Amino acid sequence: MPLPGLLLCLALQALLAAAHQPPNFVLIFADDLGFGDLASYGHPTSSTPNLDKMAAGGLRFTDFYSSSPVCSPSRAALLTGRYQTRSGIYPGIFYPGSRGGLPLAEVTVAEVLKARGYATAMVGKWHLGLGPGGAFLPTRQGFDHFLGVPYSHDQGPCQNLTCFPPATPCYGACDQGVVPVPLFWNQSIVEQPVAFPRLQPRYSAFARDFIAACARRKQPFLLYYASHHTHYPQFASQDYAGRSPRGPFGDALLEFDASVGQLLQAVQEAGVDQNSLVFFTADNGPETMRMSRGGSSGPLKCGKGTTYEGGVREPAVAYWPGRIAPGVTHELASTLDILPTVAALAGAPLPSVTLDGFDLSPLLFGGSRSPRQVMFFYPPAPSELLGVFAVRYGKYKAHFFTQGALHSDTTPDVACHGLTPLAAHEPPLLFDLESDPAENYNLLRGALVGPEALAALKEVCLQKALFDAQMQFGESQLAGGSDPSLEPCCSPSCTPKPSCCTCASPP
Repeated sequence: MPLPGLLLCLALQALLAAAHQPPNFVLIFADDLGFGDLASYGHPTSSTPNLDKMAAGGLRFTDFYSSSPVCSPSRAALLTGRYQTRSGIYPGIFYPGSRGGLPLAEVTVAEVLKARGYATAMVGKWHLGLGPGGAFLPTRQGFDHFLGVPYSHDQGPCQNLTCFPPATPCYGACDQGVVPVPLFWNQSIVEQPVAFPRLQPRYSAFARDFIAACARRKQPFLLYYASHHTHYPQFASQDYAGRSPRGPFGDALLEFDASVGQLLQAVQEAGVDQNSLVFFTADNGPETMRMSRGGSSGPLKCGKGTTYEGGVREPAVAYWPGRIAPGVTHELASTLDILPTVAALAGAPLPSVTLDGFDLSPLLFGGSRSPRQVMFFYPPAPSELLGVFAVRYGKYKAHFFTQGALHSDTTPDVACHGLTPLAAHEPPLLFDLESDPAENYNLLRGALVGPEALAALKEVCLQKALFDAQMQFGESQLAGGSDPSLEPCCSPSCTPKPSCCTCASPP
């Protein structure tokens, strides 16, 4: 074969090999970020250039949902593709001394990909249990590496949350009487308390090194980047503090956006940007009780802790240059759909369990309809007796039960407030979310109810009945309460606890 022909053949073989290389995945998860917090979703003073770049160059979702309005259950659903009720991640969230955690029998997206030969790593906030001896940490759930914090950064004293200039306490209160918040490397504590304003550069450096190492080995990878931003109380490093017109919340958002830019840059520098899906979303809606320090639901009703739209509808972007065409979709999708979608793209078999997610790849690549036509919503403390509180079916959403939440206090809408009790609705409240995303106008109120609304009512009632009947609640992993002896301490034999649990990061 002549030399030019040989070179052409080798080049074609290289292209075919690249085409058959399993794709890489970067999952970016923000914390307590509202539907209205990003510039690309309409906020007038947010500075989010890197997320805006993703939104402009990828597929931006307008109707994307978390499975829960609080973070431990929403994170369980993201990683397992199953409603949190199945895995027992209820009621509420995990604490530093919680006895339970995400059951090891649950199959995470990391385990699905690891069986396919992927390298897996997690950076940031875990919040799915610590347990005796770190029994529930990410390295026990399919992740090769973990650099991060096992729970929320406000679940400990505030001395680790200092802003700039140095020694200026951050706004707000945190949990007292428990150990300082630790930084874990795999199963070991490397710093306690962790200095949060210096943490984001460490996370970015680890992520960059992990991506580069996988690219050199030509090994496909999963990186799950679960940021602490923009959960209250906000913090930011010296490079970002005081730079946003939105104040401390905006500073934290600015730093989060910068970390997204660094991830995109790391993927590009490693030469794998044409074979990597970067997916961004958030765990639940904003904590509006914090007012300007809690984020924005935009046009949506209420926020964190409620099953109204502001508690569960999230910004989301799928970004894959050359594979996913830029655009906006109004199709229904959820964090539950990430595991089945990733498994399909990687050519990995699905777990032999009941999954609640769908493969979204036809929607991502072909612009077709989403396979998801219905979404069910549980409150933070779900009940087998009551079942789901709300159902989204097509453009309609029905509320069978409503309840306020302390996380959504301070808004003018009393329905959001923590003292607003549980209320049953028969018939349910029914809203057309295409024309009324704020859930202001109940279609079943008044003498004249249109035939389309009646047909929607019949269908959502049927969907709720079918779903409630087939849902099997797993044993609650939070019912066992907490044990102070399980709180992580880098000096287990020290006294007096918990204040003595301190250790510096190695140089």
